[in-house]
Amino acid sequence: KEILEKYHDLLTLQWEGVIGNIRAPSQAEWEQLLTNCRAFLFYGMERFMSHILLNRLVAMNIPKCHLMIILDLVRSEQSYQRIKNSGIHKSFQHTAMERPTETALLLSLAGVRSVIANQWYTTLRENADRLDVLSQNLLSIGRTTGQTVHILQK
Repeated sequence: KEILEKYHDLLTLQWEGVIGNIRAPSQAEWEQLLTNCRAFLFYGMERFMSHILLNRLVAMNIPKCHLMIILDLVRSEQSYQRIKNSGIHKSFQHTAMERPTETALLLSLAGVRSVIANQWYTTLRENADRLDVLSQNLLSIGRTTGQTVHILQK
């Protein structure tokens, strides 16, 4: 919330979305947000793809989305239990499609032009720091995604 307020005035006049601690988005909301965005930010627990129905994503067409930032792979006891309970009905292949590389591939095939995502599990604090660096460099300074990712790698 602090980061959203910090960068509110910079190119964010048309930001819309859902804050998950208020309520969880429905599948229809996920699809509406994904298909109508030029950039998409996911900042949440566990794997991004565990929140979206895989069969619906592969059927989507998302060519307007120029950039998707996925700051996920944070685990708490509560989020782990939710994923464990929902994963009971998933095949090994389905679960494998939720990994970071496979997620980026699926999003690219759906039309997303650039994907910035975590590769390993992390903490909320580390993701908050990444979001701050991304916001500062992309919104305040106006660096390209490549330049910004290079800064994140340092």
